[in-house]
Amino acid sequence: MKNTSIIIGVVCLGLLGGGCDKSLLNTSPKDQYVESNYWESPAAAQAGLSACYGVMTGSGLWGGDATPLFEEGASPNAYDYDNTMGFNLIAEGLQSASSSGIIPGRWKACYTGIGRCNTFLVKVDEVPMDGATKTRMKGEAYFLRALYYFTLENYYGAVPLILAPPDRATQTNVKRTNQADVVAKVLSDLDSAAAVLPLKYTGGDLGRATKGAALTLKAKLLLWEASPLFSGGNDAAKWQTAADAAQSVMNLGGTGYGLYSDYRGLFLPQNENNKEVIFDVQFIYPDMGNSFDLIDKQYNTNAPLLDIAQVYTMKNGLPITDPTSGYDPAHPYVNRDPRLYQTIVFPGDTFMTVPVTPSRFAITGFGLKKYSIYDKGAPPSGKSDLKAGQSETNYILLRYADVLLMYAEAKNEASGPDASVFSALNSVRSRAGLPDVSTALTQDSLRAVIRHERRVEFAGEGMYYNDIRRWKTAGQVLGQAIYKYDGSKIETRKFDAARDYWWPIPQVERDLNPALEQNSGY
Repeated sequence: MKNTSIIIGVVCLGLLGGGCDKSLLNTSPKDQYVESNYWESPAAAQAGLSACYGVMTGSGLWGGDATPLFEEGASPNAYDYDNTMGFNLIAEGLQSASSSGIIPGRWKACYTGIGRCNTFLVKVDEVPMDGATKTRMKGEAYFLRALYYFTLENYYGAVPLILAPPDRATQTNVKRTNQADVVAKVLSDLDSAAAVLPLKYTGGDLGRATKGAALTLKAKLLLWEASPLFSGGNDAAKWQTAADAAQSVMNLGGTGYGLYSDYRGLFLPQNENNKEVIFDVQFIYPDMGNSFDLIDKQYNTNAPLLDIAQVYTMKNGLPITDPTSGYDPAHPYVNRDPRLYQTIVFPGDTFMTVPVTPSRFAITGFGLKKYSIYDKGAPPSGKSDLKAGQSETNYILLRYADVLLMYAEAKNEASGPDASVFSALNSVRSRAGLPDVSTALTQDSLRAVIRHERRVEFAGEGMYYNDIRRWKTAGQVLGQAIYKYDGSKIETRKFDAARDYWWPIPQVERDLNPALEQNSGY
């Protein structure tokens, strides 16, 4: 069930997302909302909160045609041949402050969401409504504001911390706030959210932020803060704090969180809101759809590369480079990690009942099936050729497998391998059909296994780019040649480690706000 109240809440978006001409407030029109008459009913408050959620479905964040799928092309996992939204420029190390697409789009989207949350948090107290409902709704707004600031901080580093409703008169000359202060506020917002949000929802409220979502985002933020990009990766206390935060989600009773039994089915619309989903971006056609199926089936602007296809181990858990693994180069896709078959379409496979030749997905020879309803068999009736905006699979932002792997990573970094680390890691591998890892692994070797597991578990989901940034390995793995299925080279990418771990502050924003300092190297 989709939460349509989140998706299609009716609201004066201009009122919530930006400033207005004060002369318009001298009268009180009866056929439109203005500041003086908007915040007067529970329905208005609900619409205002829906507007806070609605930003997530835009192209700057996790909606548009397929933004999270395109982001995979900024990593060594995929190739965005059309440079959709500028992701291939990022992969090539050619982004600049004047780049169009995602770099200015993400900044704008996040601050639009922040402005709406700020307005809601100030104005909702004026609304006559049930106190418990109002408290819960404010918790949702705290979570969403934290999510938008978390996203900003991940890509741009230090950003202006603005906690008041949009006001062009006072917010056009605001400097970037110390990154630690932004992090502190995000943590504070998440604590405020977790204190009042329910463990779960039912019916039409499915999709709203929960206590588990707030705690999971907190764990994710603390994992980032402990990682090499931020702390050098050597602060055991920070890693332990991140592990404790992830464990708080694992120990959270009353949620029913767990791993969904069917990895492929996890990403199909008929299985949405299953026990693995902690928080997702809700879509429904025709009100607010996406184009995930069109991108996967036809445009192939998230074409998997040979490197990710080779990273999947054999089903026995051994890498294909191990001479004892049973790998046969003449039949490279036999007896591999089952997640390969549930994620990637390869030459020799079957797709929509048709044998796959290298020309079917001509960009690299590979296609992606994750987040698409299309697979080996015949497509669902009436959906064989979905067009732009007609798909409605939710995008999962936070899921339980991530919690387990965050815990395994943080705990291993904090104190080395122990039974809890192996348990969390092996739970994910077991669902995939792989054997447990050896308990004889050292901290360093287990680190490599955990990083590998994150890459294949989340392949196609747009997460690997941020993982290699926070691990500070992007300089080694991104600045390489990329290849098609047959080993033919597409291009050689570049990565400037002194500059490219952060996106530039968009020049269009610096034109509007001269106080914004640019990131180093841009």
